[in-house]
Amino acid sequence: MSQFENVTAVKKANVYFDGKVTSRVIIFPDGTKKTLGIMLPGDYEFGTDSIEIMEILAGDLKVLLPDETEWRHIQGEGEFTVPANTKFKLQVAEVTDYCCSYIYE
Repeated sequence: MSQFENVTAVKKANVYFDGKVTSRVIIFPDGTKKTLGIMLPGDYEFGTDSIEIMEILAGDLKVLLPDETEWRHIQGEGEFTVPANTKFKLQVAEVTDYCCSYIYE
């Protein structure tokens, strides 16, 4: 899906790591939310409150998921899921465009 229909966009950006990671919240009619963002090259660690499905739309990065010892490499497009209440690491090699979906159980 290349676009979302009938959504609400929150104007204020989420800004992390001195502006190297930014996103905007999109809220769907059923109350679910996603963020659309950009990550600049760098090393990052994020924490989750819910299950997160990270869809990489373009870019080059490695991700280290909780309880894993091997980094996963995503170049171009890809996807990974992060469990709730955990931390994961990213090594971003080039500007990366992403969409993150939040799953609350």
